[in-house]
Formats: sequence, C-alpha cells, structure tokens
Amino acid sequence: MNWTHKIHHTALTLLSAGLLAVSGWGASASPAQAAAAPAPACGSGDQGLLQELQAKLSSTQSAPPSFNDLQFLSADTGRAAGNGFMIGTSDGGCHFQEIYKGQWNFRQMDFPDNVKGWALASVQDGSAVYLITTSDGGSTWKRLSDKAVTFERIDFTDRMHGFGYNRTSTYYTADGGLSWSKISTPANTSGAEFSSRSNGWAVVTAPGSGYRIMKTTDGGSTWKLSLKSAFDYPESGRIYAKGDQVYALLYGGSGMSQTSYSLYASGNKGNSWRRVIAEDSAGGGPAPGSGAEPLKTGPASGKPGNMQLIGNSTAFLFGFSPAGEKVAVGRTYNSGKQWSNQPAIPGVDGMISFTGSKAGWMAMKGVNSSSLYATEDGGTTWKLKLTFKGTE
Repeated sequence: MNWTHKIHHTALTLLSAGLLAVSGWGASASPAQAAAAPAPACGSGDQGLLQELQAKLSSTQSAPPSFNDLQFLSADTGRAAGNGFMIGTSDGGCHFQEIYKGQWNFRQMDFPDNVKGWALASVQDGSAVYLITTSDGGSTWKRLSDKAVTFERIDFTDRMHGFGYNRTSTYYTADGGLSWSKISTPANTSGAEFSSRSNGWAVVTAPGSGYRIMKTTDGGSTWKLSLKSAFDYPESGRIYAKGDQVYALLYGGSGMSQTSYSLYASGNKGNSWRRVIAEDSAGGGPAPGSGAEPLKTGPASGKPGNMQLIGNSTAFLFGFSPAGEKVAVGRTYNSGKQWSNQPAIPGVDGMISFTGSKAGWMAMKGVNSSSLYATEDGGTTWKLKLTFKGTE
C-alpha cells in the first residue's frame, strides 16, 4: 500500500461530542441543542465501538478492520477509514463513532470541510478504483461515474475545484469531480503537484540525463527548471508545496523491504534548494541525486511515507521500516535548514496527519493490528488512542 497521500489541514469550527450524538457527522444543530449536550469525560476512545464494528465487518469480509487513510481537520476533529468502514472523533480521540459501514474499501479520502468529501475506493476486495463523494460528512456515498478512474490520489481545494493525479498525469475539475481536464506536464514526468490551477511542480526523470524539478506559474503552458542533477536519477518523485515551502521526495530503487530516497527542501518557492536526507539501502542502492552531505538516514531509518507541511516553515515526514518493525516522523521548523528524526515506536507501515506544529495523528499498521496514535509534541511521543487487532 502506497501511503504517500497528501492530506489537507483546514482549520474548522469543532463539533462537540454531544453535537455528534444528536445530529451526526456533517449535520447542524441549534444552539439550544449544542448547549444542552453535557461535556463527556475523556475515556479510552473505544466504548465498545471497535468490537462492534469488527463483529459487523467479520460477517462480510475475511480481513480484520485496517486503517488505510486518515485526515484531521483540527487537532480534535478527524476521520480514519479502511476496508469497509469510516470512524470519526470531534473531541481529540476521547470518543469515536461509526460514520460509515458498507461495501467501500477506502484507499484515500479528502474532505476540504467537515461535510463535503471525496474518496478513491474499491468495492470490497475489487481492483477497480472509483471516485465517490459524500455530502453528509461520510455517512453515505455515491459514485460520480460508473467507470473506474486511473487516479492514484486526489486533492480538492474546495467543494468544486480539485486535482487528480497518477504517476505520469495530472487532471483538474471545476465542477466537483463530474468532469476532468488534463493539465499539460513535461515529458517523462514521474510525479506532479499543483498548489493552485496556475502553480505547479513536476519531477522529470529520464535514463542517462538525471532528473529535473520543473515549475509552472501559468497552469502548465510553460515549465521552467528549478533543480537538476545528472547523477543517479530517481525511479519516481513526489512534490509537496505549501506557501513558501516546497519539498521534493525522490524515490530510488527498492528491494529487501528497503527503499533508497532523497529529500530536497526549499523555503523560497524553489528559488534555491538544500538536500536534507540521502538514505542509501542495501536493497535499493544509492540515494538518487547529488548535493552537500545531508543526513544519511530518515525517520525510522526506513522507507519514506507521506509528508505534511504546516505554514511557511514547518514540515513532517513519516518513515517506516517493515523489517525493523518501527515507525517514526522527522521534522523541521525552519524549512529544512535543520532536521531531526524523532524516536520510533513499533509498527510496519502507516501515515500521518498533522494540523499544527505540535498536534498530529498517525494511522499505524502493525504485524497483526491497525492503530491510531496522537501526538502533542510534534511526534516526539505518541499516545495510543485505539487499536483493531486481527486474529492470531
């Protein structure tokens, strides 16, 4: 499972747990209803929900519940979804509730606000991926088309506008996903990212000519060089951009549960770059690219996962080591000038959703479990919120 999904961090008005109980996700309540709801005590976050949901799902599928994606809109309000289910919290994980249970196996979800959302999902264990949408916070979903999509990830900036990506192509919608137009990207693009319809980035790789990071400010009509190297071109790449920050995550070879990679950072919209991490591996060979001597290992000394960019200077990178059975985050508070890898916890895969420089969440897959963790100190320590456990 590729966990290199990008997740939004929109600041929203929080729903109270009492409001959730009265109105459900995506609904509204009167001030009298909200005021009447008592403030619940913070418990384990389970209250029997996971056991009940696991029992329901076990009757329709053989695999135990497993988190495939999570998205938090604030430190308190967010969702986590997987094979046939979606759960949510509005009080920082003190309580969770079942939002959805059904046929959809969520690959990635994207909520620009707490009501309207989209997801890439398959029907149970099917291989075809569909673009589906919800207008009630995730309780009910409908396909936007009977045809499967080729998107590997989606990114909606609001209720009408968004982008769909696969490794080589980028698409844009201005009508909530009903129709899509292809955006022109350079030849040999192996990863792109648009922060707006006008501004975008592309990783261009070609055997024998190294790699290039290209930038457009006119919606793909023209592309200009931002970074290049003639050495060890990557297999593919992923760009993350927010405000003045831009990060290029370049993937090298993979083997023996290892992936070589390099991370480049820019704090001035790509006008200059620094190589932050260059991790070689026995199974994946040398890290792609060139540059000054950076850190030799990333978080968990393993594979790179997804990144989260906060404001103009803070960024987090998730790292996981399947063989070492550990996961962790690395972070910077100054656009990559200094980088620190935080302590690891047990796990084999996962992803992160940070909503600020300190507050964040992690969906972690273990050898025989799938768990949600929260941090209040930028990933230095993690608190377990809930766990699905499989059968031994």
